[in-house]
Amino acid sequence: MNALDVFAERGFLKDVSNLEGLRAALESPCTVYCGYDATAPSLTIGNQVTLMMLAWLQRCGHRPIALMGGGTTMVGDPSGRTKERPLLRPEDIEANLARLRPQVTPFVDLERGGMLLDNSAWLIPLRLIDFLRDIGSRFNVHQMLSFETYRTRLEHGLTFLEFSYQLLQAYDFLQLHRDYGCLLQVGGSDQWPNILAGVDLIRKVDGAEAYALVAPLITLPGGAKISKSEAGAVFLSPELTTPYDYYQYWINAPDAEVESLLAIFTFLPMDEVRRLGRRQGADLREPKEVLAYEVTAIVHGEQAAEAARRASRALFAGDSDGPVDVPSVTIPEERFASGVPIVDLIAEVGLVAGGSKREARRQIEQGGISLNGEQVASLDRVVGTADLGDDKALLLRLGKKRYLKVRAG
Repeated sequence: MNALDVFAERGFLKDVSNLEGLRAALESPCTVYCGYDATAPSLTIGNQVTLMMLAWLQRCGHRPIALMGGGTTMVGDPSGRTKERPLLRPEDIEANLARLRPQVTPFVDLERGGMLLDNSAWLIPLRLIDFLRDIGSRFNVHQMLSFETYRTRLEHGLTFLEFSYQLLQAYDFLQLHRDYGCLLQVGGSDQWPNILAGVDLIRKVDGAEAYALVAPLITLPGGAKISKSEAGAVFLSPELTTPYDYYQYWINAPDAEVESLLAIFTFLPMDEVRRLGRRQGADLREPKEVLAYEVTAIVHGEQAAEAARRASRALFAGDSDGPVDVPSVTIPEERFASGVPIVDLIAEVGLVAGGSKREARRQIEQGGISLNGEQVASLDRVVGTADLGDDKALLLRLGKKRYLKVRAG
């Protein structure tokens, strides 16, 4: 299939700069790219949408480039922001880049022609006056200010540094077009103005045709971003979101979204996606388990996905002791001997977002916390050695989705 047909069928297609031109270009092998700034030590499942786009493009015979933003991160993308991003030190950006690269390779196969590049290679050596004359002269300020990103930020304060971000991203596209013959940049719909700027720059400077394609921003009922959970962002890094918690996020997906999530976040054939999507009510347990397993296997590998599935099945079946695969933390055994207030324990082990005691109290008051399978009814509950099982551990649960084993050691 033409990659455009794959994107349309699976839900990746929102806007294209030249639909028929791109369709014709994609009939032959093309070089395509998407950029990822290093503003954090991990990508999130929001980034996973465009990573899947690169993966499908490679499966359709094209060469994907995952462009790490070592240079653009030093400026900061103002898209979707009401205030300026904190500026990171170069050493922090480099540390983030080192952690991001392994998160990209499950999607972009470097052994089959995929590429992993860093735009700092050409952005850092730029000479300011030359850049402003050769590139800046091609941009119309009035047109840039018509974009919502800049129009909104003008009300809150927009620095010249942020205003230059679009020029740098457009220059990335021009550089990749010149060096690698890159014809297409993909991204989320919030990047549409920036990607179009690159298409226009290539046309103005080199007189060549390039293309822009963006996917819709995936949101859940109520408008929440797909990258968020009750406890915060869902990261691709196993250190920040364990494979078990990652799996649990997907298995608790809203019923109405299961089919679309299977289409976007897995490689399952669409006939299978539609078959699973027809399930209703209690029969949705299988499609959700398939979704959670398939997505976790892509990001963390089949072994981690199988371990998360075993843990989830055991807990779903009511095993209050919990299997060894549930995420765990260890605190000194003497703490239990003297007794630990439940609010302090919940906050300390990070069961609630930000380790907040206020949030721990709120969850208890709303009946959202269980200890060893029993709902915690009182804020005054003290956890002691009597609560530990034979394995010197206890099991905490937040709502129906998050489990955490606390070990005494």
